[in-house]
Amino acid sequence: MRTFAEFQIIGRVGKIKEVGPTLRVSIAAEYGRKDDRGDFQSRPFWNEVTIFKDSVIGWAKENIAPGDVVHTRGTMRQSEYTKDGQTVYDVTFAANDFDLLRKKASEG
Repeated sequence: MRTFAEFQIIGRVGKIKEVGPTLRVSIAAEYGRKDDRGDFQSRPFWNEVTIFKDSVIGWAKENIAPGDVVHTRGTMRQSEYTKDGQTVYDVTFAANDFDLLRKKASEG
């Protein structure tokens, strides 16, 4: 039997930053709802994905920008380390696939 831990996110790009040999991209997935008056209330949840593959990093740097809608999927893994005597737990979302679904709409 194959075991795995995977993620998939469709959302809007926030920040894009290079960290060492990786590229980190924050993506907002929106879980909206209607309030008591029937008005839509936006509720974004931000997740940061890390791209390790050079080919995907190069593509992302050339093709995505804040505000674009993207689809990404990959593997997730939990790690732990000690900081100031305390155990800190972390989850890494390692993006294997990254696709542009829609460019940010032009303003004006």
